[in-house]
Amino acid sequence: MTSTQSPDTQRPGTQSDGTRSGGGPRGWPLLGNLPAFARDPLAFFESLRDEHGDWVPWSLGPQRNVLVSRPEHAGELLGAVESTFEPTELGWAFRQLLGNGVVVARGDDWRRKRALVQPAVRPRQVRSYAATMVECADALAGSWQEGDVVDVHREMAGLTQRIAVRTLFGSDCAGREAPISAAMATAQRELGAEFRGLTLFLPPWVRTPGRRRMRQAVAVLDHEIEHVIREHEAASREGAERDDLLSRLLAARDEQGGPLSRKELRDESITLYIGGHETTSTTLTWAWQLLSGAPEARARLTEELDRVLGGRLPTYDDYARLPWTRQVVKEALRIYPPIWLISALAREGASIGGRPVPAGTAVWTSPWSVHRDPRWFPDPEAFRPERWDADAPHPVPEHAWFPFGGGPRACLGARFALVEAALVLAVLGQRFHLDSGSGRVAVFPGLTLQPKAPVTATLVTP
Repeated sequence: MTSTQSPDTQRPGTQSDGTRSGGGPRGWPLLGNLPAFARDPLAFFESLRDEHGDWVPWSLGPQRNVLVSRPEHAGELLGAVESTFEPTELGWAFRQLLGNGVVVARGDDWRRKRALVQPAVRPRQVRSYAATMVECADALAGSWQEGDVVDVHREMAGLTQRIAVRTLFGSDCAGREAPISAAMATAQRELGAEFRGLTLFLPPWVRTPGRRRMRQAVAVLDHEIEHVIREHEAASREGAERDDLLSRLLAARDEQGGPLSRKELRDESITLYIGGHETTSTTLTWAWQLLSGAPEARARLTEELDRVLGGRLPTYDDYARLPWTRQVVKEALRIYPPIWLISALAREGASIGGRPVPAGTAVWTSPWSVHRDPRWFPDPEAFRPERWDADAPHPVPEHAWFPFGGGPRACLGARFALVEAALVLAVLGQRFHLDSGSGRVAVFPGLTLQPKAPVTATLVTP
């Protein structure tokens, strides 16, 4: 055990509410626990939970932090954001990418933007996008041949990008996907590198090679999105009616009748693009990899798809008729939650679990850590979609599964992502098994939880 993670002499003790609490890890002068966090943040959070308890003080440079690992505390934190807690500023790179979109905005500005964006991703709107999801997945399946070896993450990223481009922008980005994809990949890498390094604490005016790359990537994204917005505005002036997400954002008006500004349209487009592309592509990649190592779960998926669909393409209404398919997605999100950490900054009077939290303290919770806690999920690293059966012997506590956050700032695109992942699995799973073996795949915690190396699979017909 390294000096940055050495526990205090006090081991976790259990309080009357079940909370295990003890001293936090020692840290380095000035840096605190940054070295251990930067080396492997996922392992770091698990070590805090296992070695120090459910309520653990730690430090990230000069920032005072607390990690909470009980589901009820996570739920309390998520529910208190915008009241006794406020969203944490997650660094220069994060702000460059997302601007001041609904994920980042605070207070009245957040409430206004959420009210403008939410109608575009309500269930009835997601229904209208389901046919595009299925059409794009079917086209991909038609390009595959039995025996081909594919890069699963690349294939899923390409597929979800096509879906995101068509549902968000219509067909205006046809042929422009490559620069958008390359820019997003660069932004992912640089954001993850900054978040786990000393540059997180550098003032915005400091230039580094990573920040230059981030600026270049964001400039590409801004250029591409501006191009699409102008085309939409031109089509609108000509009286054309469109049913994509950007058109809904352009038409949205707040209580005073005001539209989203040009900068707000850019920020919300990026936010929706990440939610509809980045998170879903990684979820599907992990789902295929997990199914490859679980033949019984894969056989049950094949049986359900054959029984319910009988060889036809799924529709939005089939989402409710495919419970095992939905459980595969849910279990993949448990083991590999795309959003792997959540934090909020305490205001005056804040508390969690009845404990006061000093103002200015950042309270963190990690879906990765909570989802892999054996108290809530027996044999937590095992892929078992049956955990989510209606009559499962070990009911999952409320807030023990929160890949989309929760409370008032829960991800607006959660329904879109869940429907998309299930329908893609249904389309491709009827025609192919993706055999990638049963080995472990290393993870890279960037903006989302990505595979650290290519996940290759051989296509096999069921």
